[in-house]
Amino acid sequence: MTIDAQTFAGQRSPDEAFSAVNKEQLQRRHQIGKVFELLSIASIMVGMLFLIVLLVDVFIDALPWLRPQLFTEFPSRFPERAGLRSALQGTLWLISLTALFSFPIGIGAAIYLEEYAPKNWFTQFIEVNIANLAGVPSIIYGLLGLGLFVRSFGLGRTLMAGALTMALLVMPVVIVASREAIRAVPSSIRQAAYGLGATRWQVVWSHVLPMSFGGILTGTILALSRAIGETAPLITIGALTFIAFDPRGPFDIFTVLPIQIFNWVSLPQKEFHDLAAAGIVVLLVVLLSMNALAIYLRSRFQQRW
Repeated sequence: MTIDAQTFAGQRSPDEAFSAVNKEQLQRRHQIGKVFELLSIASIMVGMLFLIVLLVDVFIDALPWLRPQLFTEFPSRFPERAGLRSALQGTLWLISLTALFSFPIGIGAAIYLEEYAPKNWFTQFIEVNIANLAGVPSIIYGLLGLGLFVRSFGLGRTLMAGALTMALLVMPVVIVASREAIRAVPSSIRQAAYGLGATRWQVVWSHVLPMSFGGILTGTILALSRAIGETAPLITIGALTFIAFDPRGPFDIFTVLPIQIFNWVSLPQKEFHDLAAAGIVVLLVVLLSMNALAIYLRSRFQQRW
């Protein structure tokens, strides 16, 4: 019995059939990937469109009120006389004190956890809790600051109480960012310093910190940028909405830009709503300036290994 050569020639070999199936599956995957890419681009464009519309609307309302009096006048019940002077100074005071408290403590904690802490269950417990604290809602820190700093420590509704509360808020972020920057320094640099007889503190102070300074500073500035826009903790501890004088020290009562904006928005007159839009523009400029500074410092001090 003979096999028909023409019938056999019309059939594909197993390798050819497998290759054809793989080609079809690859084309299908490319098509699915293309659809997903288009959906992702559309989602980004929709989000950007809403953001642009919102910003344009805010800028249109704010433009007539962006005048020198906005920065030189105190809040007033008359829109044409109202300004951001006390809120802007309160924001600068608050961020300066927050950085003063959170920067050294956060970096010190990061150095201890990365360079000195033993690898045991207690260290892991601390690390897990620090990571969890970074995601705690800000209102919880406000309640903690109200009970601890305002009432127990007797600081009252002052800049010091607000700065300590905001320092608690941003400190987990500072610790996590500092640890990542310190961890990025190659261990070979540490080993080379130890080989030359340096102590652990000399290695940290002379090698690890200078090489990780850019990442630490970037993380700290971004954490402070978050603190500038927070309102809930400050409202909780009792930061006032109407301050008609310049704060002269850390134990004065205060207000900040987000609270002043919130106060103007809550008023019925449209002029105050436009003033709130002007305050939003000022707050955005401050936030974008801090983010730009963080990007510059990261590129300025970044080291490639």
